[in-house]
Amino acid sequence: MTEHPSPREGPAGTARRGPSASGPAPVVPLGRTPVRQLDRLQYLDVATRRIARGMDLDETLRELRWAAVPAFADAIVIHLHDPLPVGDEKSAAPVVLQLHSIDRAPEARTALLMPHAEYENVAERVQPALTGRLAKLLLAGRPAFGDTPDIHPAVAELLGPAASARGTLPPGRRLIIAPLHGRHHVMGTVVLLRRPGRAAFTADDLLVASQLATHTAIGVQKAVMYGHEASVADTLQHTMLPSSLPEPTGIRLASRYLPASKTAQVGGDWYDAIPLPGSRVALIVGDVMGHSMTSAAIMGQLRTIVQTLAGLDLPPHEVLHHLDEQAQRLGSDHIATCLYAIYDPISHRLLMANAGHPPAVLLRPNGHAEVLHVPPGAPIGVGGVVFESVEMPAPTGTTLVLYTDGLVESRDTDVGTGVEALRSHLRSTPHRHRHASLERLCDRILTALAPGPRDDDIALLTARFEGFPPDSVGYWHLDPHPLTAGQARRLTRRVLHRWGLDALLDTTELMVSEVVTNAVRYASRPISLRLLRTDVLRCEVTDDSPQVPRMRRASPGDEGGRGLFLVDRLAQRWGATRLSTGKVVWFEQQIPRF
Repeated sequence: MTEHPSPREGPAGTARRGPSASGPAPVVPLGRTPVRQLDRLQYLDVATRRIARGMDLDETLRELRWAAVPAFADAIVIHLHDPLPVGDEKSAAPVVLQLHSIDRAPEARTALLMPHAEYENVAERVQPALTGRLAKLLLAGRPAFGDTPDIHPAVAELLGPAASARGTLPPGRRLIIAPLHGRHHVMGTVVLLRRPGRAAFTADDLLVASQLATHTAIGVQKAVMYGHEASVADTLQHTMLPSSLPEPTGIRLASRYLPASKTAQVGGDWYDAIPLPGSRVALIVGDVMGHSMTSAAIMGQLRTIVQTLAGLDLPPHEVLHHLDEQAQRLGSDHIATCLYAIYDPISHRLLMANAGHPPAVLLRPNGHAEVLHVPPGAPIGVGGVVFESVEMPAPTGTTLVLYTDGLVESRDTDVGTGVEALRSHLRSTPHRHRHASLERLCDRILTALAPGPRDDDIALLTARFEGFPPDSVGYWHLDPHPLTAGQARRLTRRVLHRWGLDALLDTTELMVSEVVTNAVRYASRPISLRLLRTDVLRCEVTDDSPQVPRMRRASPGDEGGRGLFLVDRLAQRWGATRLSTGKVVWFEQQIPRF
């Protein structure tokens, strides 16, 4: 704890600060004229307005000190409940008061509170005795004069040795103890003192002290509740955001999330990257309008819905359509924007739909930065909106930048100007930085466009397209007939031999035969067989039947039912996913290291 500067001086002797930008206060020279010479109502109006405009705990108490010293008192000592209570619940723990701050007028620096001992004798930590005078004073919640009968034990408990040291406390009615009593809890205490050369406190001054303490207690309680809610919402939001991004083949990803400044509550910004069948990846960024714990909770629900819809492998416009329907069930007051894109590293294509979200920016290897003009549609939750998917090329080396409006919009900048600033920054990025890691690119974007305090949260997701080498992909369409399984085995053997994976020939050929046979049994249209070589060997068989196979244990007399059992035994991983046009069954094998 350190002594605070005089209210007539700022840090390092600078001038006392002026009125808040929130509006001019009545002109009352708090720092120059004793309050007894002012109209007390006018003084209280100015003082309580200053206290009420505090946005956090320290600012609220600073406004109290500046309002009280020296206009009303020559010195002030503030103790706060430790820890400060939150909510309405009663605590069984004993009350503990911790010294927060002390302030004195310059002319009182040689007359009050051990001026040469730097407050070593003022109690830093006080635990009032349950039946003591201080505990009774706190419970009553009303201020008391220092010369009140039997009050000295309370002063001694609160101020410690300073209360009994010679010359540290003024004689007569020049001390007031005012409890900071919130709606349900004691928040702390304030001690107000006047030097011997100044007029003693009067009964009217006791009422003034009561009003100062009441408004301060409400401000402290407000700051505590605000900080608690912001902390809970911030934790909730971070918990709902991805703890890490996937590392699919053919694409590199990096992300950033920056909460708003301390003067705002957290919002509902989110991002996600979801692997899809066929080595594709869904890239999502969204923003629930508003700033509150409710916004963070709605964001979590929408993100869960998007993950579920992505698992159905729907095109982007259908995902947004179903998301809009689900959002309306959450309530008409919840509006969100969302941009949903699917990248296919094999076809090097990008499919994207937009629901009222700021446009994505595409940075090409040659430095050209392009704002992607996808029909924006209306935000999620409006209802009755038709969304549109737009397909475009996604060449190798291209970087996609997705973000929320906090990056490009502020009080001084509209969205259009901010998007153009982002595009210009990406275009002017030096060649060596364009090809550096995405982590550095994210940092450079935030440094350039969001260098200071932020009015809104920022979610940033970047994706660099690397694609699949054509010689690492085998892809065929096969008509469903009794000879299809044999054809699939021959194609598989030929490709694996070309890739030098002869050690996997027998097991892969057997599993391909079983999966293709099952697809032929239910398909009414041509099936597709795809082999992908990355760090693993992946096989995908797609057909138009929505019936997803389930593994079962065949009895000795059964003719079928052993296919997926063999796949489960031989493959490193396998799975089956229902698509909007059918299903895909896939399995993976580890490539031998020679």
